[in-house]
Order: sequence, then C-alpha cells, then structure tokens
Amino acid sequence: MADITAALVAQLREMTNAGMMDCKKALVETKGDLNAAVDLLRKKGIATAAKKASRDTKEGAIAQCVLPGARIGVLAEVNCETDFVAKNETFRAFCDDVARAYATDPNADLESIRAQLVAKTGENVKTSRYQRMEVAGHGMVAAYIHTGAKVGVLVEVGADAEATTQNETFRQLVRDITLQIAAANPLAISRDQIDPAVVEKEREIAREQVKNKPPQVIEKIITGKLDKFYQTVCLLEQGFVKQNSEISVKEHIANISKQLADQAVVRRFVRFQVGEAFA
Repeated sequence: MADITAALVAQLREMTNAGMMDCKKALVETKGDLNAAVDLLRKKGIATAAKKASRDTKEGAIAQCVLPGARIGVLAEVNCETDFVAKNETFRAFCDDVARAYATDPNADLESIRAQLVAKTGENVKTSRYQRMEVAGHGMVAAYIHTGAKVGVLVEVGADAEATTQNETFRQLVRDITLQIAAANPLAISRDQIDPAVVEKEREIAREQVKNKPPQVIEKIITGKLDKFYQTVCLLEQGFVKQNSEISVKEHIANISKQLADQAVVRRFVRFQVGEAFA
C-alpha cells in the first residue's frame, strides 16, 4: 500500500476543501494518486474545488511588454530560487528586459545578462516560458500584471475597423478584459475551445453525483451542471467582474460593440501564474 503521509493528506485537503478523514480515505482507495483522489472526492460530492490549488512551486515574477502601437506584446515568466530574490529590484528589472527583448526579437539571446544576474544573486535564474502576440488585421494587444507580479495576462482583441482601435471606449474594454482574465482565470474563450477530454471528465463526475436520481431527469441535471462548469471556465460566459457578475462578459462586449458601431472580438489570451508550469 502506498505511504499516505500527513503532508499528502493536507495537500489533498487544500486542493478540495474536504475533511481530513475523507481525504485520507480517498488517498488510501486510490493508492496515493492525488489526482485520482480529487476525482473520487468530487464524485462523492465532498470536494468543492475542481482543480489544483494555485500554490507557487517555484519563485519568480511575471513581466510584460507591449510595444508602441499596441500591436505586439509579450508575457514572460522568469524564475528564481527564493522569494527574496523575486522581490529584488535587479531581478525585476531583468524580468522587464526579458519581456522587452522578446517583444522586439523573438530569437533574442539573453544568456549573457542572465549569467550576470546569477553571479550577482547567487541563485539560478531562468526564463521558463513566454508568449508573444502580434496583431493580424485590426486590433490591439494589452497586458496586465497583478500586484506582486505573480499573475499576468496578455490578450488580443480585434475589431472590424482600424478607427475603432483608437477609440478610448474600445481600449478600456480591452483593459477590462485583462482584469477579468486575471481575476476569474478562464481556461478558454468559448465552449468549443475546451478540451473534449476535460468536458467528458466533468460529465462523468456529474453523472456519478446524480446516479441515484430518476433516469428521466439525469441528463437534464447533467446538462445543467455542465452549463455551470462552462460559466466558470469560458471567458465569454463568465460573469463580468467589474459589474459584480450581473451580466456576462459576452453581453458586456456586445454592449460596447453596439456603442462603437463595430464588432469587438477576443481572439486569444494567455494567463501566467508563477510556478503553475511546475505544479
């Protein structure tokens, strides 16, 4: 039997908000498989969280650079060993340099300045990932770094007319979308972009939760549960946080588009959180 440690039980509890004994039983039943234990607790209706807790497994910071004209932008994650270095001004300046360099040249060679920073801080420093966006057609990119530089967002929003991209109402919409993504952490823009395997897993969990219900209502309940899932993970279906979720993001974009007499479209986005790539 797998060694079910107190630390493993505590980790599962943090991921699911389930009780300690429920977590221990789930881990015993799944032979210590953390992800399987999460699924098991969810099927039993005990877990209240659907994904891993957003704990940092590596230190570092998220940086961004949007070049003048707002048609090219970069979001980058740079990692170090301790939070002390992550908060250091020299390290933060390096992060900004990384984002700026990749925005200007996707093939930029930053090894020499990275090595200098390693020598100066005494810690290993590396750029774990970056995303570069360049607008095709009419539109703009925008970025947002949340306080503390642990979460960052880069988004591209398009329009039919070039004049729209110069309108302050459109630009404010784009800024608001970055804040929405940072706060609500969507997985995709719309339903069709969600991995079918993820949807099927949610369907399986929902079916297990209602298996004792009358057969004629099971599918209806499952559909309702999937709709709630989509409202959580699809950007356009999320409640617009700036208006206390009274309307959806899709409805807000439609309202702004009407004011602009144009069609604003979220084309793509990326959201980085320090350490998630190593979780």
